[in-house]
Amino acid sequence: VLELLRAVQRGSEDRKRSLGRLRWALQNKETQQKFVRLDGSIRTLIGIFTSSLADMQMEAARCLHELSHSSDPAVAEACLPVTSYLLTYLSGHSVEFMELCLYTLGNLVVESEAVRKQLLPQGIIPVLASCIQSPHEAVLEGLGYVLSQLLQAKEAPTEIIPLVLDSVLPQHMLRLVCSGLKAGIGAAVEFAWCLHYIVCSHTANAALLSLGALPALTSLLLDLASEIPQDAPEGLELLVCPVLRCLSNLLAEETGCEVQIQDERLLIALFLILQCFLQQHPFIVQECLWLLNNLTADEPFFCSALLSLDLLPALLQLLPCSQMASVLVLTVLCNIAEKGPAYCQQLHRQPALPLLLPTLALPDPEVVGQCLELLHLLFLHWPEAAADFVTQGGHRALEQHQSTPELQERARALLDMVRQPLGASAFSPCHTTLSAFS
Repeated sequence: VLELLRAVQRGSEDRKRSLGRLRWALQNKETQQKFVRLDGSIRTLIGIFTSSLADMQMEAARCLHELSHSSDPAVAEACLPVTSYLLTYLSGHSVEFMELCLYTLGNLVVESEAVRKQLLPQGIIPVLASCIQSPHEAVLEGLGYVLSQLLQAKEAPTEIIPLVLDSVLPQHMLRLVCSGLKAGIGAAVEFAWCLHYIVCSHTANAALLSLGALPALTSLLLDLASEIPQDAPEGLELLVCPVLRCLSNLLAEETGCEVQIQDERLLIALFLILQCFLQQHPFIVQECLWLLNNLTADEPFFCSALLSLDLLPALLQLLPCSQMASVLVLTVLCNIAEKGPAYCQQLHRQPALPLLLPTLALPDPEVVGQCLELLHLLFLHWPEAAADFVTQGGHRALEQHQSTPELQERARALLDMVRQPLGASAFSPCHTTLSAFS
């Protein structure tokens, strides 16, 4: 390592080759640690990095980039003197050089709080705000990477997000996410995650809503769904995932959001996405169901639309997909049943009860508990469902849970409900008995 450093410092004709050998050596963790401990090592790299020789600059930048991959915070902190130069070179240089500087910054940000604290007063947010108007896809994707790393920092809600909101970054992020199908999907994915991290901070949703994030992301989801039957671009699921999360979390956070997006096409889009990604990318199923849950939680519009569009059979088919899918499907069904007798009557008409019986036999208390909640709502609002449940042998499934500690109270309460004659007033007090479900 020392010989490589000396060869670089000598400035011989072979300096470029020496830099190339150094870059290769710096891919090793121990070499990285040894290099930064050598006196003058970082200073030498900075000297070449800031020189007027473009090819040498590029080689030095590649060496710094290799150092930035280190998971050792001491290596990242050894690179503190280079951050101001990395920011400076984000304007007026080649696309490849700017891209390298961006990914180096992003890697350093991940590993070191000291680096993040230095970059903020050095003006990283205004620099990124200037770069985000670049016409180059590679630069935008690299910029999205840096920003997403910053926004995941533990101090982001108090120290970073306010600076981001005071810049032009949010409106451009939203624009780039929503033009992902027309421009480059890579940058759209990075900025979609950036929006997700901002939403999850619970500090900026009002600002995002004022920019029209909800209708814009809803429109994007409709566009993404419309691409699916045709020639969907590779990696589309990587964009769909953060977009679904943004919408879900915006709906969970703000009251009245669901009123702004009363568009039944959103439900059709969700089920098209579910159908497309169910086999190859099953993680998308959970994301879709989270959004469906938040759409139906308080707003009768989407509950009615789900029934009128005859999407219930498709929803019920997702019950066996996974433990989390089962819980979410049952939660969505509970959201519908909570809306009252007319909704429960329609649920009863669908083949829901026969599918719930196998669910009751599962060994998972969370799934069974959610199933019991759904049965409670159905029996409470539509007693005929209780009679059919008994006819199909459901009471025997309930009896099996009378000895399960976390389920026995609810199972016994439901058995009491199904043993009442139709129309008996004993259904009403059961709501109090089962209030722990809500």
